[in-house]
Amino acid sequence: MEKKTKGALEAESFSADSSEDCADEACCMCRHKQTERSEALRADIQKRLNRVIGQLNGVKSMIDDNRYCGDVLTQLAASEAAVRRISELILQDHMETCVVEQIREGNVGVVDEAMKLIKKFM
Repeated sequence: MEKKTKGALEAESFSADSSEDCADEACCMCRHKQTERSEALRADIQKRLNRVIGQLNGVKSMIDDNRYCGDVLTQLAASEAAVRRISELILQDHMETCVVEQIREGNVGVVDEAMKLIKKFM
Protein backbone atom coordinates (compact mmCIF):
# COMPACT_ATOMS: atom_id res chain seq x y z
CA MET A 1 0.00 0.00 0.00
CA GLU A 2 1.36 3.41 -1.00
CA LYS A 3 1.73 5.94 1.81
CA LYS A 4 0.49 9.34 0.68
CA THR A 5 2.15 12.59 1.59
CA LYS A 6 0.24 15.53 3.01
CA GLY A 7 0.51 17.28 -0.36
CA ALA A 8 -0.91 14.27 -2.17
CA LEU A 9 -3.84 14.11 0.22
CA GLU A 10 -4.49 17.84 -0.22
CA ALA A 11 -4.38 17.41 -3.99
CA GLU A 12 -7.05 14.72 -3.78
CA SER A 13 -9.26 16.97 -1.69
CA PHE A 14 -9.49 19.56 -4.49
CA SER A 15 -12.58 19.26 -6.59
CA ALA A 16 -12.38 18.00 -10.14
CA ASP A 17 -13.27 21.52 -11.28
CA SER A 18 -9.94 22.78 -9.89
CA SER A 19 -7.82 20.61 -12.14
CA GLU A 20 -9.97 21.23 -15.22
CA ASP A 21 -8.61 24.78 -15.40
CA CYS A 22 -5.05 23.51 -15.55
CA ALA A 23 -3.33 23.85 -18.92
CA ASP A 24 -0.88 21.09 -18.04
CA GLU A 25 -2.74 17.87 -17.20
CA ALA A 26 0.30 16.63 -15.26
CA CYS A 27 -0.29 19.49 -12.82
CA CYS A 28 -2.86 18.31 -10.28
CA MET A 29 -2.90 21.27 -7.89
CA CYS A 30 -3.13 24.06 -10.43
CA ARG A 31 -6.07 26.37 -9.70
CA HIS A 32 -6.96 29.71 -11.24
CA LYS A 33 -8.80 32.74 -9.91
CA GLN A 34 -12.28 33.33 -11.30
CA THR A 35 -11.64 37.09 -11.32
CA GLU A 36 -8.48 38.42 -12.94
CA ARG A 37 -6.13 40.45 -10.78
CA SER A 38 -6.18 44.10 -11.77
CA GLU A 39 -3.38 45.19 -14.07
CA ALA A 40 -2.22 47.65 -11.40
CA LEU A 41 -1.99 44.90 -8.76
CA ARG A 42 -0.27 42.51 -11.15
CA ALA A 43 2.29 45.17 -12.11
CA ASP A 44 2.89 46.08 -8.46
CA ILE A 45 3.43 42.46 -7.47
CA GLN A 46 5.78 41.84 -10.41
CA LYS A 47 7.79 44.96 -9.52
CA ARG A 48 8.04 43.87 -5.91
CA LEU A 49 9.00 40.30 -6.85
CA ASN A 50 11.73 41.57 -9.16
CA ARG A 51 13.07 43.76 -6.35
CA VAL A 52 13.14 40.81 -3.93
CA ILE A 53 14.87 38.62 -6.50
CA GLY A 54 17.47 41.36 -6.88
CA GLN A 55 17.89 41.58 -3.11
CA LEU A 56 18.38 37.82 -2.83
CA ASN A 57 20.88 37.81 -5.68
CA GLY A 58 22.70 40.53 -3.74
CA VAL A 59 22.69 38.36 -0.62
CA LYS A 60 24.06 35.48 -2.66
CA SER A 61 26.89 37.72 -3.86
CA MET A 62 27.52 38.87 -0.30
CA ILE A 63 27.94 35.24 0.79
CA ASP A 64 30.28 34.56 -2.13
CA ASP A 65 32.25 37.70 -1.16
CA ASN A 66 32.41 36.56 2.48
CA ARG A 67 30.71 39.74 3.70
CA TYR A 68 30.08 40.48 7.36
CA CYS A 69 27.28 38.36 8.86
CA GLY A 70 25.41 41.34 10.28
CA ASP A 71 25.24 42.97 6.85
CA VAL A 72 24.01 39.75 5.26
CA LEU A 73 21.36 39.34 7.95
CA THR A 74 20.19 42.92 7.46
CA GLN A 75 19.69 42.28 3.75
CA LEU A 76 17.89 39.01 4.47
CA ALA A 77 15.56 40.81 6.90
CA ALA A 78 14.76 43.38 4.21
CA SER A 79 14.04 40.59 1.72
CA GLU A 80 11.78 38.79 4.19
CA ALA A 81 9.85 42.02 4.88
CA ALA A 82 9.41 42.57 1.14
CA VAL A 83 8.13 39.02 0.61
CA ARG A 84 5.75 39.43 3.55
CA ARG A 85 4.35 42.63 1.99
CA ILE A 86 3.78 40.80 -1.30
CA SER A 87 1.97 38.06 0.62
CA GLU A 88 -0.20 40.66 2.35
CA LEU A 89 -1.19 42.20 -0.99
CA ILE A 90 -2.10 38.81 -2.43
CA LEU A 91 -3.99 37.81 0.72
CA GLN A 92 -5.98 41.06 0.62
CA ASP A 93 -6.84 40.47 -3.04
CA HIS A 94 -7.83 36.89 -2.19
CA MET A 95 -10.16 38.05 0.56
CA GLU A 96 -11.71 40.78 -1.60
CA THR A 97 -12.27 38.57 -4.65
CA CYS A 98 -12.02 34.80 -4.24
CA VAL A 99 -13.44 34.57 -0.72
CA VAL A 100 -16.24 37.04 -1.36
CA GLU A 101 -17.19 35.27 -4.60
CA GLN A 102 -17.26 31.86 -2.93
CA ILE A 103 -19.39 33.10 -0.04
CA ARG A 104 -21.84 34.70 -2.49
CA GLU A 105 -22.07 31.31 -4.23
CA GLY A 106 -22.94 29.70 -0.89
CA ASN A 107 -19.56 28.09 -0.19
CA VAL A 108 -18.99 29.17 3.41
CA GLY A 109 -16.28 26.50 3.69
CA VAL A 110 -13.95 28.99 2.05
CA VAL A 111 -13.81 30.80 5.39
CA ASP A 112 -11.89 27.85 6.85
CA GLU A 113 -9.39 28.06 4.00
CA ALA A 114 -9.04 31.81 4.52
CA MET A 115 -8.44 31.33 8.24
CA LYS A 116 -5.70 28.76 7.54
CA LEU A 117 -4.05 31.21 5.17
CA ILE A 118 -4.24 34.04 7.69
CA LYS A 119 -2.75 31.84 10.43
CA LYS A 120 0.28 31.19 8.22
CA PHE A 121 1.15 34.86 8.55
CA MET A 122 0.67 35.21 12.30
